[in-house]
Amino acid sequence: MSVGGEPLAGCVMVITADRRKRELASALERRGAIVKHAPALSTIPHLDDARLVADTRALIAAPPDVVVATTGIGFRGWIEAADAAGLAEPLIDALRGARLVARGPKARGAIQAAGLEADWVAESETAAELRDYLLAEGVEGLRVAVQHHGNGSDGLDEAFTEAGADVQSLLVYGWGPPLQPEVHLEWIDQAATGGADAVLFTSAPGADSWITTARQQGVLDAIAARAATGELVIAAVGPVTAAPLEEAGLVVQYPDRWRLGALVRMLVQDFTETAVGTPTPDGPLVMRATTAVLDGRVLPLTPTGLEILRALARAKGNVLTREQLAAILPGAQAGPHAVEAAINRLRENSGAPTLVRTVVKRGYALAVSAA
Repeated sequence: MSVGGEPLAGCVMVITADRRKRELASALERRGAIVKHAPALSTIPHLDDARLVADTRALIAAPPDVVVATTGIGFRGWIEAADAAGLAEPLIDALRGARLVARGPKARGAIQAAGLEADWVAESETAAELRDYLLAEGVEGLRVAVQHHGNGSDGLDEAFTEAGADVQSLLVYGWGPPLQPEVHLEWIDQAATGGADAVLFTSAPGADSWITTARQQGVLDAIAARAATGELVIAAVGPVTAAPLEEAGLVVQYPDRWRLGALVRMLVQDFTETAVGTPTPDGPLVMRATTAVLDGRVLPLTPTGLEILRALARAKGNVLTREQLAAILPGAQAGPHAVEAAINRLRENSGAPTLVRTVVKRGYALAVSAA
């Protein structure tokens, strides 16, 4: 179902990333999603890191034969750090004489942005492919500079050193704890209790941190159960990011191409396919974590109205008694007249008076059309 041109209408999507979160959020919001930012980690730049500057000076003094760029943001950050120290031009001159190897198109793009060209790009975008390629080419006696991301060396330094290379590491950014830990905890809890439709991951360290917190909070099993039924979509930008989630037993989706755009397209396809909903005379009804969408329109329901409609949708046209519906109402409001009033409010707020049928002397049912 195309939801009024907004296939993600009413979907609550939690972004666990600190980096590029605005870019991802904007793409999702344009498609109707309700985006919540709850980074599992913070990114710590090293622009003023004395060690990075010192390592850059050493590299300029003894230019490398091979330069490995593992991430686009890291390579760009390295150039920015060199520029802040007045070293950008000599650094780029030093890199110009080296063989430049990129772990994927993002790193290649950063190399090109610096006015350089990558000599080789890992198609799988994995450190393992990059490592195997250079080891097959041979690095013995070569000076190899490796720009690292925040999760460490991925074994590259050790492998190249063991093969006889002189390795210089450059750590351009690192990972820190979430800047808003209470938000991080809140949205893990919401993922477990039904307050979110999807949780999105763009880095393996972020995924690992999220899993660790979920396990500490005792809600990992509840999250896994929702993910297994499809009530909650756990989505990663690629298999490397998905690995910690899959190791924790979660059902994870990720696109064939490791890009934010591909991730968004995958989510649109997934929620379009699952948004068939319940057919009613007013159009298909799709229940989301915190909203209901009727024929592409997000319904302005009260929390009680939403829960009543959710119960009726689960019944799939079967009758729910007044007593069953009264159990949904808050405390003292749970009498038969209160149920009737709540149904009337639901009809009025939904703008669909015929959405809920009154079944005389029995109760109420969702008006379900024949498929």
